[in-house]
Amino acid sequence: MTIQHTGVAAIVGISLAALIACQPAPSSQSIAASQPGVSPLTKPLYQLQSDKPMGLTRQGELATFRVFAPNATQVSLVLFQNHQDKSGNDIPMQRDEDGVWEVVMNHPLDAWKFYGYRLDGPKTTANSYDPKLVVADPYSPAVVRLNHYTYPTKSIILDDKPYDWGSDTWIQRSWEDYIIQEAHLKDLTADNTSNCQAPGTYQGVTEENQQGGIHFIESLGYNAVEFLPLQEFGFLEVDYKNPDAPVFNDWNPYARNHWGYMTSFFFAPSSRYASDGSEINGEYTGTTGKAVTEMKDMVKAFHKKGIAVILDVVYNHVSQYDANPLKYIDKQYYFRLDEKGDFLSKSGCGNDLRTESPMARRLIVESILYWMQEYHIDGFRFDLAAMIDMETVREITKAARLVNPDVILIGEPWGGGGYNPRELAEAGWASWNDDFRNAIKGRNPNPANHDTGFIFGNLWDKHTLKYYQSLMSGYTQDQGGHYVKPNQSVNYLESHDDNTMGDFIRLGLGNVGIDEMVQRQAVAELSRQQIQMQKLAAVALLTSQGPVMIHEGQTWGRAKVIASTPADDPHAGQLDHNSYNKDNETNWLNWNEASVNHELVDYYRGLIAIRSAIAPLRNATKGVRQFLPTGNDLSLAFMIPDENKKASVVVVLNGNTDQTAKIKLPEGKWLIVANEKRATLQGLGTASSESISVPAQSGQVLIRQ
Repeated sequence: MTIQHTGVAAIVGISLAALIACQPAPSSQSIAASQPGVSPLTKPLYQLQSDKPMGLTRQGELATFRVFAPNATQVSLVLFQNHQDKSGNDIPMQRDEDGVWEVVMNHPLDAWKFYGYRLDGPKTTANSYDPKLVVADPYSPAVVRLNHYTYPTKSIILDDKPYDWGSDTWIQRSWEDYIIQEAHLKDLTADNTSNCQAPGTYQGVTEENQQGGIHFIESLGYNAVEFLPLQEFGFLEVDYKNPDAPVFNDWNPYARNHWGYMTSFFFAPSSRYASDGSEINGEYTGTTGKAVTEMKDMVKAFHKKGIAVILDVVYNHVSQYDANPLKYIDKQYYFRLDEKGDFLSKSGCGNDLRTESPMARRLIVESILYWMQEYHIDGFRFDLAAMIDMETVREITKAARLVNPDVILIGEPWGGGGYNPRELAEAGWASWNDDFRNAIKGRNPNPANHDTGFIFGNLWDKHTLKYYQSLMSGYTQDQGGHYVKPNQSVNYLESHDDNTMGDFIRLGLGNVGIDEMVQRQAVAELSRQQIQMQKLAAVALLTSQGPVMIHEGQTWGRAKVIASTPADDPHAGQLDHNSYNKDNETNWLNWNEASVNHELVDYYRGLIAIRSAIAPLRNATKGVRQFLPTGNDLSLAFMIPDENKKASVVVVLNGNTDQTAKIKLPEGKWLIVANEKRATLQGLGTASSESISVPAQSGQVLIRQ
């Protein structure tokens, strides 16, 4: 449920001093403001659009402010000197025939540091106009916010000095070569075991002398990091069980949204991770806009190490509880509504953005281009991408590739009841391959559901070995899969959603009960059987065809046990399958646990090195993989030829729980680089064209000598 917030302190307009003169934009065909309650529309609402630059733009001493609000009848620009100011200087704006409100300032803005908009309009359910409320600019490059679930916000007027990128530019990489670490920025350094001096920040994640952060990402061999949302978002949520709150929150005892999937501003980096940021209720965060420079510094540091930066972005809905500007600028235009004018919420997040509205589409495309051009972002993962209309998907693809032809675009191909990996692939996107995830580990770890996969000794969901062969070969449409090209299949075993890979195995084996209370230290260390299954899954993942994604902590089988905190959480001590709200040790990475399970960490490091060094493993040519007979439905073997069409790599996966797989190798001498014990380019022994034996629940990788 989404709440209309009208309790923000009223702002009283004061006449502007003679220091600054104002006028309508000279290029506009201005229309006088109409009376509140009278529709100003001169065209059908969803036909309205404009090519004028939105937000604050500058040309010499001229500063132009524009906001698209077609249903509004009155709009004022409000300028502030200080972020705490309760009142500012109101300047009436003029509306053009396309619904754009604008004003031009023909003197420097030195006296003003912050701004927002005051709007009025029809008093209907389909709109939320409140002339007492000043909302920030949806095109803000930086904002200052008061920490409260309503988040009163002002846009920051930044200086226009360009950032010094030096020679930095985008990482140029083919999609099939990506080995991606999915991570939450704060989780990488927040725990004291990281030894980070500025934990949980843009600056801290790139510190060198620590166990976590960029040091670990580089040491494993990842060539990309995919950050959970870094756009400004609503971190604080409605107070828990507060009878005076507009919504009675009885489901989130933490009153937090740690992951960040509640975007408030699509052009502003989150101040939560900046040196001027704050997470404390009642304090201001981002007062000086330091997130802008510090996030750019972070991207630059990753690029220096050859690591691409991918952003997880949310364009299917906006933040649920705060005064998100789009709700108050033009709810009817920007959101999908029911027949009563109330928000639809197929996203499950309180509202659904109307991405098909021309100016919403434009905002999304311009946001993507902004992060590419201003922050050198190398790619994007789109949350609940099935809720973004396909015309917008195609516009994103076209515009982004004009800027960087190698930009990687990844969809989460579900949301709102839809599922569209085929459509996304045909539009040129990659997507998370949940078929791969489910086939290898399963869909539900509860043993009673009999829904586990290959590493448990099962062909998932009654599929055949041919299904597994297609998954290891890019799952293309000609094989009954989703993708046009193999490099569109982002293969993964674990993401931020659901149980960790480690916990899935713990639950699936019955080592931990579904609702059992455990001590983290008692389950953190992997058993021999758990390690064995983890290694088999890792071989399958890192020899699959297509980009690879590995979630934070996956490389040591992380146990995500709900931490004991002052929050009234009756599930503390259980394994967590949805930790979106926990800004605590539940999510923060404990780097000592990586040391405890160093055998698995080293195995992943070895496999990543093997994949990175051996080009045929990354070959995304359709049909290049040739499957070898195994005589067993739970054994899978294939070879990959080199440019001379000679077998150069052989991979064997044995999902049997109690049976050795025997495979006849192609002619030649072979070096074993990964087996049930280790993975190393240095080799673990040799084999000839005679049969090799692969133990139960294990894999092998061999390369021609």
